[in-house]
Amino acid sequence: MRSMLWPVAAALLTAASPAPTPCCRNLGEVRTNIDRIDDQILRLMAERSRYVAQAGRFKASAATVRDEARIRQILARIREKAARQGVNPDVAEATFRAMVEGFTAEEARQVGR
Repeated sequence: MRSMLWPVAAALLTAASPAPTPCCRNLGEVRTNIDRIDDQILRLMAERSRYVAQAGRFKASAATVRDEARIRQILARIREKAARQGVNPDVAEATFRAMVEGFTAEEARQVGR
């Protein structure tokens, strides 16, 4: 039993621990890394956008797009994960709240067509 649980526990511990950030030698390196991360975030946003578009297929009208319970669920999950990963939960919530609002508005426009 212990041998089966150890990989799960190790995965949870690893997931909760942020990866070490290499030390940059100058501001240019810092900005290059931030730009690289922003590019990754943008690719993930594009993927999220495609799933949001699919969600619209299951909604009858633009009025049914906004789901307050789902938004609360997303933000609570993000706050919890942010805290475990060393991110200020307020910053994570504000960022995700803005993203969810933007995608919700886009989904409502698509469903309303």
